[in-house]
Amino acid sequence: MSLTKSLVRGIHLYLGLASGLVIVFVSLTGCILAFEKEIEQSWHSERYFVTPGAAPRQSLAQLTDAVRAKQPGAKISSFKLYADPTRTVEVGLAGGGKKPGGEGRAQIGNAPGAARPTRSEGSTSASRRGAPRPVKAAGPPGEGPGRGKEKGKGDNGPRLYLNPYTGAILGEVNPRETFFHTVEQLHRGLVAGPVGKLVMGVSSSIFLFILATGLVLWWPATRKALASRLQVKWGSSWKRLNHDFHIVLGFYASLLLFVLALTGVGMSFDWVGAGINKLTHSPLKRPEPPASAAPAAGAVPFAPDAVLVQARRQAPDAESYALQLPKGPTGSIRVAVLRPGAITENATDEVYFDQYSGRVLSRQTYAQRPVGQRIRGLFKPVHTGAIFGWPTKLLAFVVSLLGATFPITGTVMWLNRRRKNRKRPRQLQAV
Repeated sequence: MSLTKSLVRGIHLYLGLASGLVIVFVSLTGCILAFEKEIEQSWHSERYFVTPGAAPRQSLAQLTDAVRAKQPGAKISSFKLYADPTRTVEVGLAGGGKKPGGEGRAQIGNAPGAARPTRSEGSTSASRRGAPRPVKAAGPPGEGPGRGKEKGKGDNGPRLYLNPYTGAILGEVNPRETFFHTVEQLHRGLVAGPVGKLVMGVSSSIFLFILATGLVLWWPATRKALASRLQVKWGSSWKRLNHDFHIVLGFYASLLLFVLALTGVGMSFDWVGAGINKLTHSPLKRPEPPASAAPAAGAVPFAPDAVLVQARRQAPDAESYALQLPKGPTGSIRVAVLRPGAITENATDEVYFDQYSGRVLSRQTYAQRPVGQRIRGLFKPVHTGAIFGWPTKLLAFVVSLLGATFPITGTVMWLNRRRKNRKRPRQLQAV
């Protein structure tokens, strides 16, 4: 063996031994997160799906009244509505949701004289007092169930799930108290704060070196050796199978594992995003939302139902509409529209409305977003396999599962080699 390849083998071995446990843990938690949305909706289908009835959909004002009937002090911060007639309406509550004295009524859009279309689609979150039985938490509008706060969408308070035909509250969840949120925090090392995030980022960087050195070691010297490194020899001894699982399957999974590790590094270190913004000449920060004009005396806030009507006129074929209500007297109403065939669930068009006049203040399609922002927005869907739906999710699941086996098979190979090297001097001595 050449000196260079011996050095590469040493780097590959000791980096693998040093970070093996972390790689196994991150890979297994990544497997769980790959089908988070599907698992959550299967576990709690009654929270996410309803059977459409003969009655028309209730307006957002009616759904607001249904929420207030259960939680008089609720302050609604967001609505999410789906074009799918079987989906529930998601309503986000600001802060803890249950506040005495009925705070937040002015921001719900049910003031006298406000426009109220007869139909509207979905929003979320049920009150714990009004829910028929306690349910596990799920995520906020616009993200997979059980995830953390999505930028610009709500205050990360409880989420209510309502039947859009009857107004019944079907469940209440807190995004920070879900099973999948906990798994994600563990996966990213956030349970240990900045230190844990740094450890996971360093581990992902080390994994990139392990994959690179593994490809160097895999590269065959002759064409004859190439065939043996492209197929597993089934029926061989367990040592040979362990060797092939590490070498052969490692080669096939290396490219995708490299992409997963690279996006993991991008989400762990802020300097990666800053570097992308500089390379693409994109702004370092998102612009501040436009402000509503100063209201005239006695002005009535624009109803969310009226905003929804305008959003539907502009995008009648959208898959979902997410309304973010203003947080103050000068705030604007934000509507995120998910178009059919969008590359990810966050690839939305955004429209801001004046909260008093309903006038469009600004509009930006997904294609008009800065390049750096779009690239950074792809890190998470690529990392979880959600970029192209269930086929890429399945691929991410299989590759992550294989990634958890490679530190184990590699350690077994190292132990077998050590035993073999110990036996050789004894055999020579015996001869």
